[in-house]
Amino acid sequence: MTVKEEIARRRTFGIIAHPDAGKTTLTEKLLLFGGAIQSAGAVKSNKIKKSTTSDFMEIEKQRGISVATSVMAFEYMGKKINILDTPGHEDFAEDTYRTLTAVDSVIMVIDCVKGVEPQTRKLIEVCRMRNTPVVTFINKMDREGQNAFDLLDEIEKELKIRVRPLAWPIGIGKSFKGVYNLYEKNLILFQGDKKSVIEEYVKIEDLNDGLIDKLIGADFANQLRADVELIDGVYDEFNVEEYRAGKLSPVFFGSAVNNFGIKELLDSFIEFAPTPKERETDEGIIDPLDPKFSGFIFKIHANLDPKHRDRIAFLRICSGVFERNKYYYHVRDGKQVRFSNPTAFMAQDKQVIDEAYPGDIVGLYDSGTFKIADTITEGKKMNFKGIPSFSPELFRYVENLDPMKTKQLQKGLEQLTDEGVAQLFTKKTDGRKIIGTVGALQFEVIQFRLKGEYNASCGYQPIQLYKALWISCPDHKKLEAFMHDRANHIAHDKDGKPVFLAESAWLLQMAQEKFPDIEFHLKSEF
Repeated sequence: MTVKEEIARRRTFGIIAHPDAGKTTLTEKLLLFGGAIQSAGAVKSNKIKKSTTSDFMEIEKQRGISVATSVMAFEYMGKKINILDTPGHEDFAEDTYRTLTAVDSVIMVIDCVKGVEPQTRKLIEVCRMRNTPVVTFINKMDREGQNAFDLLDEIEKELKIRVRPLAWPIGIGKSFKGVYNLYEKNLILFQGDKKSVIEEYVKIEDLNDGLIDKLIGADFANQLRADVELIDGVYDEFNVEEYRAGKLSPVFFGSAVNNFGIKELLDSFIEFAPTPKERETDEGIIDPLDPKFSGFIFKIHANLDPKHRDRIAFLRICSGVFERNKYYYHVRDGKQVRFSNPTAFMAQDKQVIDEAYPGDIVGLYDSGTFKIADTITEGKKMNFKGIPSFSPELFRYVENLDPMKTKQLQKGLEQLTDEGVAQLFTKKTDGRKIIGTVGALQFEVIQFRLKGEYNASCGYQPIQLYKALWISCPDHKKLEAFMHDRANHIAHDKDGKPVFLAESAWLLQMAQEKFPDIEFHLKSEF
């Protein structure tokens, strides 16, 4: 198969949703269809002592939530599918943001009971920044939820994206009969109880066919006909190009936990979802068909396998063919690097690969060489754009609770903050460590992982901070003068960049007025 054909058969997408909308369950069922796993883990069942494939960290198993991005790949109907299951919890929005830089499209999961929720709004904004194509899957149709038309209106109004149903539900909750696939022109019947659900497919080209009345009853059949007539009158025809431009979202309905409606979603998705797209660098646009290899690191995960204390850097391939044992150029370091064990993923299960193509996500064993946003090329000096770190919202001093484990604590903090779930600052005056996060849950996750993975104990002390802002100035002497004048409020991030710790909005304003030449940045990419 040629490189062009390999690229054409790849679909790399992320799954986004508000917590508990059913995102991880959907991921699991997609893997089932791909034959990547034999049985799906019950996310919430206490009877089945098994966790989902994508939630593999110990804290995820205990809490039943996703706190790290998982990467999974499988073959389906001649296509190579790469799924990135992102954390739904808002405290891990930054990890999700970076993950969305590595995908070509997304599937957005909406809970039919709750509708559009706050985290969904934030994530769709990130998609809009890159015109990322969005497919909508309305989940939990076997529960008593909102009217389907009301949900579509809410999505259009709240998320400011046009929609077009490609499937339509028949009934909802206890009266849920199934879905009519408007794209394939067939009826999928929902049968069974909570323990076993059977999908029955019936090809129906004409909705006036009397067979529908026999299968679902006259009332439901007449309602379906009226609904479809309204859909055709109100919504535009589905246009693939508008979808790929991020302007139109096709909508599917189903129940992920019951495995219902998933096949229709997957079959349609692989048909019209975009193949790997071109990417922007500081040297111009990189086309996937460019013969020279290039890619970027969008995530780092320490201790993917706790038994081996390994550290994996996740590489999104953007152009050319990645080959095992070949030398590549690490742009930030200016050094040649070679990878003897590049891996493909099924959550925490890994296998060594010899080559990979644009769209693929490759795991690279890392001894501390890489940082998030690093670019690797076949010699070209360039950097991929748009993977910054953001100013944290919450801050705590780190306290070592076991002085005998100081080295373990230091190593743990370095490696865990390398992953990007939190940021580590060191105060200039007394060397105290400060952790900054987007949400409170991250402090708990760091504590939990330090204990479980590094055998180190840490506590937290409160610190009154409004913002941590990166500072710069073209005049080096003026920057030095500012840092001397505000020494008690200066720290350095992990890369040694100076950071101003503002205790309040008023103090930040005073500093800006007194030192007009100093630039204050809310993100590290400047």
